[in-house]
Amino acid sequence: MPTAKARQTASSSAGLRVQTLVRLRWLAIFGQLAALLLVRFEFGFELPFWPALGLVLISAWLNIVLMLRHSAAARLKDNAATAVLAFDIAQLALLLFLTGGLTNPFAILFLAPVTVSAAALPSQRTLLLGVLTLALVSLLAVYHLPLPWFPDSPLQLAPLYIFGIWMGLVSGIGFTALYVHKVAREARDMAAALTATELALARQQQLYALDGLAAAAAHELSTPLGTIAVVSQELRKLCRPGALPASAEDQAQLCEDLALIASQAVRCREILAQLADHRAGRDEMLAKVRLSAMLEEIVEPLRGPDLAITLDLAPEHGGEEKPPVIRRDPGLLFGLGNIIENACDFAETEVVIIGRWDDDNISITVHDDGPGFAEDIISRLGEPFVTSRARRTWTAEELDEEEARAGMGLGFFIAKTLLERSGATISIANRARPAHGAIVRIDWPRSAIEVRREEKPSSGQSSGHSQVRATASAQSATPTS
Repeated sequence: MPTAKARQTASSSAGLRVQTLVRLRWLAIFGQLAALLLVRFEFGFELPFWPALGLVLISAWLNIVLMLRHSAAARLKDNAATAVLAFDIAQLALLLFLTGGLTNPFAILFLAPVTVSAAALPSQRTLLLGVLTLALVSLLAVYHLPLPWFPDSPLQLAPLYIFGIWMGLVSGIGFTALYVHKVAREARDMAAALTATELALARQQQLYALDGLAAAAAHELSTPLGTIAVVSQELRKLCRPGALPASAEDQAQLCEDLALIASQAVRCREILAQLADHRAGRDEMLAKVRLSAMLEEIVEPLRGPDLAITLDLAPEHGGEEKPPVIRRDPGLLFGLGNIIENACDFAETEVVIIGRWDDDNISITVHDDGPGFAEDIISRLGEPFVTSRARRTWTAEELDEEEARAGMGLGFFIAKTLLERSGATISIANRARPAHGAIVRIDWPRSAIEVRREEKPSSGQSSGHSQVRATASAQSATPTS
């Protein structure tokens, strides 16, 4: 799984789309133009109309340049997007300077460029634009032309009230920018984590398909290859001195055996061609596994001299004695294997895997005797890019390999996502003191993952294979009759 690429995707911005920026700026331009025309010609207030109109037209000219130089689907680089948003902040500040400064109710629009930056640009660029906005807002609190108002009763606001407006703008800009940046960052993290999950699932499905292909090849090729082996052994006897067939009947039998070998070789080639086609159906026997066998398959590679892994499988509430047969879902295998491997990584000496089932539910609980989950993040486990526990001390030989594959905090997220797709509910906790270690419990409705009895391979399929073997044995026995 390309974890480095996922980390880079999560930590970087996707850029600001030109079409989005242009549409937002056209909205602001038309709003500014409408406000100027309304104040000047409808209300009849005196204001520096032509300088203000010039600032609006400059902004419109910049928008046209953006439309002509970039396609609608293009994304501006961080430097270009920051420059455009800085221009918008400066243009708004000049308009407010001409029309009353912070006494102008449209001063609230300072929030817009900083909010856009917080949603689409890196935090350093948003901080830069925030500082620029703060500086201009502070200047406008002191330096500005009078607010367009009735000439016989000019509007005069108390300095304390102006200070309150300044404080409100500064607080609003800071809070909004921080909030939007946090939400956008979490959305990018989730997108990157889901991408990593899909890549992990696709890789697991490829490995599962390869494993199934190998098993199917061994299963299907055993009959023709067995026939070829038997007939070949009979033919080798004819290669001894004086053993060549002398009669026409013996020669006919030899030709029949050679034809049988050729036909079985053709059949092998046809089987391999069918197995190479990934759209071909897979053997029913390869699509299901008993719960005990699946857990043994996951646990076997993890056993070691310093770690004891115990499997405790038993029915509950009078359930049937044999463990249930479940579907071999690659996502389920990957997710459960990830949780068990995680427990083995953190355990000191022992991991206990408890499997229980009844008529309605199947549950698997994984205990380890490691340090347990950190209390400050146990409620956040399952979110992307959240690491759970400090790992045990590694030797120098193990360190490089461990550093290469650890540390992003995506393992538990991927496992949880894939298991929930299979219908599972996951709960995590630490063991009660004085014991130490982590507990992860996975519960499924039995109907979600169990292979029903009527889904077993039909008897016709098994009898077909037996019939082929019987035919091959009968044919191969002919030379010795």
